[in-house]
Parts: sequence; C-alpha cells; structure tokens
Amino acid sequence: MSTMPAAQPAHLYRHFHRIAWLAVALAACVIVFGAFVRLSNAGLSCPDWPTCYGKAAWPTHADQIVDHAATAIRPVDPSKAWREQFHRMIAGLLGVLVLSLALLATRRRPQGWLHVIGAAAAVAVAIPLYMRGAHVAASALAVIGEALLLVGALRWSNVDLARASTLTLAVIIFQALLGMWTVTWLLKPIVVMGHLLGGLTTFALLTWTAWRATGIPLVSGDAPRLRRLLWIGLGLLAVQIALGGWTSANYAALACGTDFPKCAGAWWPAHDFREGFVLWRDAFFGHGGVDYEGGVLHNEARVAIQLAHRIMAVLVFGHLLAVAARLLRNPGLRGWGTTLALVLCAQVGLGIANVALSLPLKVAVLHNAGATALLFLLVTLLARLRPPEA
Repeated sequence: MSTMPAAQPAHLYRHFHRIAWLAVALAACVIVFGAFVRLSNAGLSCPDWPTCYGKAAWPTHADQIVDHAATAIRPVDPSKAWREQFHRMIAGLLGVLVLSLALLATRRRPQGWLHVIGAAAAVAVAIPLYMRGAHVAASALAVIGEALLLVGALRWSNVDLARASTLTLAVIIFQALLGMWTVTWLLKPIVVMGHLLGGLTTFALLTWTAWRATGIPLVSGDAPRLRRLLWIGLGLLAVQIALGGWTSANYAALACGTDFPKCAGAWWPAHDFREGFVLWRDAFFGHGGVDYEGGVLHNEARVAIQLAHRIMAVLVFGHLLAVAARLLRNPGLRGWGTTLALVLCAQVGLGIANVALSLPLKVAVLHNAGATALLFLLVTLLARLRPPEA
C-alpha cells in the first residue's frame, strides 16, 4: 500500500479543492449546530421562514414583536430564537459555497452555467413569492430549479466533478425546503428526520468531492474487498442515522428511562412497533396542524423506536469493527483502522451516556457529531481507496 502525492486534476479550477474543503468544514458546523438547535428545543423558536418574526436577524427582546402572525404559533423567546436563525444563516452561507462549486465545475460544460444560474434564479424568486403567500407559484419555481439541476447532473460525466457538484446543489436546495417544512409543519417527525439525512447527505457529497478534487489516493491490493465492506458499512450507518433521527424527532431517547442495556427494567419490554413507525400521521400541509414538539406517541411506541435504534447499533458496531480490524491488517491503513475503531467506540459510549445520564445536551450534541465523524471516515476511504495499477 502506498499514498500517492497530491495531484489535483488539471481540468479543475486551481482553488476548487480549497473551496470544497471549506464547504465540508462548514457543513459539519451546520449539522452539529443544527443538532444543538433541535436538542435544546429551539426548532420552533422562529415560527416563520426565512425570517424570524418578520426580522432578517432575530428579535432580541420579546416586546419588539407585537402583532406578528408567528406569535400565534409560539411566543417570542429571544434566548432560543437566535439559535434557529443563526443556523439558517450559516446554512445559507453553505448554500453559497455549494453554488460556487457548481458554477466552477460546470464552467466548461455546454450550457453548464445556464443550468446552474437558471436553477439558482428560480429558487431565489421562489423565496419572496413564498413570503407573500404565493405558495403554489413558489413551489413550481423550486421544482423547476431542482429539475434543471438534475437534468444537468444526468447529462454530464463526473470527470470535472460537474455531476457531483450539481447534484450537491440540488440536495442543498431540497434541504432548504426541508428546513422550511420543519417549521411550517410544526416539527413533523418525518420532516425532521429527513432534514437530518439531507444535511448528512450534503456533507457526504462534499467530502467525496473534496477528496476527489484534492487527488490523494490510497493504493492497496485489498482495495476491492475493502470498498465492498465500506459500502455495506455506509448503508448500515445511513439506516442507523435515520433511526437516530427518528428517535430524536419522536422524543424517544429516554423511552427506556435510564436503563442500559435493559429497557425499563426488562430485556424486551412492552412495545408497539406498528405505531412507532407510522411515518405520516396527518394530511396537514401548513400552519395550524398537529404540533409535534415534545412528541405525540404513547410510551410503548417510543420504546419500540428506542429498541430498533439499539438493535441497529449492535449491527453497525459489529460490521464497522470488522472493517477496522481489516484496515489494521494493512500496514499502510493501520492509522485509518485505529481511528475508525476509536471513533466507533466513542460513539457507542456517547449513546450509552445519553441514556444513563438522562440526555445531557452536550453529550447528545456530541453523539450527533460522532455520527458525522463516522460518515466522514467511511466516505473518505471510499473516495480514496484504489487498487494498484496493472
């Protein structure tokens, strides 16, 4: 096994990889800060979107807002409002970086900029239309923007990362829509979980793009076998992250009390998987529907969600530990194997601490960061591992 010297692809803009790595770092910050917002119960602290009680920033005193319609959904709480609006701001900055990457990657493609700028313009016009209540027109423009990007991504190859960059922009636009629906649909669990998955998908795509743009492969004779194991691990991790998001969105983290490894004093307590995994609970599509803050499920349904998350954690731990062991058997990959094993064990420890310590905010946020770190490691290895050239 050998590590090749850095060699950024010549057809890329010379600073493309630097912008990509900046986007990776910012995406990680958005994910972790978003977890802080959600876990500190600040997800509805700005009930309107994209403003916060009509302000571009946020109200610093409750008496600044008197008759705004959003006060009918939540009274003003400046101590929480800044968290939600700041999260939106850094997510918007990430969107600008991703747009820059898409423009740079498609600059030599026929009609490349037309696809990207046209999509961005459609979305930009959709936002004020939405704020004025023209929801149908705004939705139509958002769909047009997404369609332009997806058509481009399907047309282009990825030799200059045009496909990956355009697809990432499409994902982050949809992620913005999920952020809006998180508020307007009052923390509907399927939307909250989707928002988490969208953020991590954006992070994974940016990580892959940054490594491919940097051009530092890891060459190993065991690469084909390792890549298969890594793809399986990535799939298992994605399911576990979704289950974690579902657990958080349904406020099921403490459904078993503070018992571990048992749950509510039993190895297999009373549970209701059917009710716990109903993905869509009402046909409402706007303000005034079911408010899901605090959760609406009875405890047996929440226990089922917690049990599913724990069972899947065992599968993910076993598989990724086996991957780490295989990496440790490759002399040039031992550092990666050690790092994967340490992050994996830390993540399991944080999950147990969440239960045993009754979900302290810092530990819960770190648990989200641990999932992000595991995703980074798996995507990094998939992006860099290559068999020796014949």
